[in-house]
Amino acid sequence: MLTVFLIMLLLSNFSFAQETNPYFVTATKMHWNMDMENFSMDEWKAVEREYLDKVVKKNPLIKGQLYLMHYFTADNTELILVTTYESWSDIEKAAEKTQELIKAAWPNEKDRRAFFTKRAKYYAKEHSDEIYATLPVQKTPKANFDKDMVYYVRVSHFAFPENGTDKEFDELSKQFFDAVINKNDLIKAYYPNEHAWGSDKTQFTEVFVVESLADLESALKKNGELYNANWNDDDKRKAFNEKMNKYTTGVHGDYVYRSVHELTK
Repeated sequence: MLTVFLIMLLLSNFSFAQETNPYFVTATKMHWNMDMENFSMDEWKAVEREYLDKVVKKNPLIKGQLYLMHYFTADNTELILVTTYESWSDIEKAAEKTQELIKAAWPNEKDRRAFFTKRAKYYAKEHSDEIYATLPVQKTPKANFDKDMVYYVRVSHFAFPENGTDKEFDELSKQFFDAVINKNDLIKAYYPNEHAWGSDKTQFTEVFVVESLADLESALKKNGELYNANWNDDDKRKAFNEKMNKYTTGVHGDYVYRSVHELTK
């Protein structure tokens, strides 16, 4: 059964072209300041909520934002700030707008310095940035979630086969999405993204959003059931898998985060 799950997850991994313009997603990996004394999660949320309300929510160029915190990853200090923009150029424009909003929210320089000094104390100095482009086969919620959710992140790698085509991949990817991901009611959202800027151009990141760890296990099981129901004999599965498997190296990593729903735009 594990083999079915691995094959099933690989099949939704790859798209090199899309008919609609992509959104661009920045992922800033930060780390908690482990030397901070008397750390309070509620106080951290209050500081970030103030910044969210006064700056992020007033910046029309920032289409979405959320924090993802370590749940099951290799580093318990990490948290990821995910921000979405309509275009590549909006990333730079949004940064300029942010500076304007910061000065408007804290017009007194002393107050402004005090707030950002307080905010910076929660984080270590090191961080890293990646930029991704969204792919069209997304499953999106109608509104922001009203509770913390589990985000299962699967990082795979494209193989770029010489005998592959954008058209073939897009068609097969859409088939799998329609037959499996979109029919799985345990998967509340699904966001596939390909590398746009960063350390690894082969990287492909899929995000599956569920309500709990128990639902994640159940969702994977249901994916396997839906996969087998749509490709319901060995010949069909073999033909589909042979076409799709050439688009991936088979190497992937798995990460589980939980969201902070109060800090979401």
